[in-house]
Amino acid sequence: MKKYFIIFLLATSTTLLLYCTRKDQVVLSSSADSNTLVSYKTTTPPVIDGNIDGEWSKATSISVTPTVPDPGNNLFTGYNGETYPATLRSMYDDQYIYFLLEYADSTKSVNVAPWYFNTDTKLWAQEPTSRTYDVNGKLTRQGHGEDKFAMLWNIDFSTPKFISQTCYASCHVFTPYTDFSVNPPVSQSNAGSGNHYTNGASEKIDMWWAHLSRDVLFNQMDDNYQDWAGGPGVTNLVGGSGNGRHVDGIVVSGANSKWPYSPSYTTAALQGASNNRQSLKLDGTGVSVNVPLWIIPDASSYYYILATDTLPGGKAVKITGVSSTGVLSYNGGSINPNVGTDYQRAGDAVFGGDGAKCFPGYIASPLVGGRADITCSAVYTGTGWVIEFKRKLRTDDTLKQDVDLSGLQDQQFGLAIWNQSNNQHGIQPNLLLKFQR
Repeated sequence: MKKYFIIFLLATSTTLLLYCTRKDQVVLSSSADSNTLVSYKTTTPPVIDGNIDGEWSKATSISVTPTVPDPGNNLFTGYNGETYPATLRSMYDDQYIYFLLEYADSTKSVNVAPWYFNTDTKLWAQEPTSRTYDVNGKLTRQGHGEDKFAMLWNIDFSTPKFISQTCYASCHVFTPYTDFSVNPPVSQSNAGSGNHYTNGASEKIDMWWAHLSRDVLFNQMDDNYQDWAGGPGVTNLVGGSGNGRHVDGIVVSGANSKWPYSPSYTTAALQGASNNRQSLKLDGTGVSVNVPLWIIPDASSYYYILATDTLPGGKAVKITGVSSTGVLSYNGGSINPNVGTDYQRAGDAVFGGDGAKCFPGYIASPLVGGRADITCSAVYTGTGWVIEFKRKLRTDDTLKQDVDLSGLQDQQFGLAIWNQSNNQHGIQPNLLLKFQR
């Protein structure tokens, strides 16, 4: 969703969860019928292709309204109070659970942080992934983030607060902290930051996170989890490193050499999306500036580069130089962004798009291992999203990083939707999944 950050909430160090749940959003009882999703038992499973099979008509839908709260700390500034109404249905069989999520969206946002040439600075830049505002709160540029959604589940019912608070059980907004990684320690404001971590060493939360651009290219949804990560004591000492969000497959490997107060984790295999960015010196000897790493010469209206295209014989070429006038060089050619407007912003300064040949912001590759447990397909209809996804009731997980649904027990869960944004998202807490017997 860039580092795997982002998201979530709470206000002061003394009123964390209370503040988060009372500011903008009433946390309903998970026993309320309107918040209960009944999974229909089927013998004819749907095809996960984003087209609504007739079998879905047998599953009862619930209506939800994920709402962007105001957690404080300016974390969601410019988005507070926005709502993203949606409907959700579910089915299951002997092996899998299936979901169908539908919601209206006037813009298909899949072109994440594209590169454009800034004619004023004569430098290459990436569009912001969230809306930007000036000091007076006036919108200065529309965000070029990605449409996304997520679901959170209580692994083995290990997180007590999740039963009544779901998403808010692990969300924390950071307050000022002391950076002990330097000597002498320095106080940091940490404004506008937040992370997820659970509130006990044995507590874990399953996080299903769908990027409706980079993941669904491969019919996948990213399977992550949240853990203790040292907890509030770590956050109070090191701020942003108190991050309990991790991709499936990595585990605690020992002490963290940089942050001795928090654990260190093993490294995940190279997979998923990566930033299409590198740093080069102007004219080979000047100051270092950011430029695209890979491009496809003469391609138009493309918003990603496949990792396979960067291999020998692939369509992509690597940028090897940049001049003080912005000309990019690669083996066999160059790109001059000053000729025409194909590589520049077009139209209105706030809402205008980018030139037809502006470069993608990320390189895409499939998820593997535990991160690839969820199959997902998303179709943009022109007015909104139709998203189908499935996962085994019980995965092959042995690390306690996935929720086990094979017992068909009632499960609390939360749902979040992002609309063309980076971390700002609408939240629907306190939903309950029941299985039809």
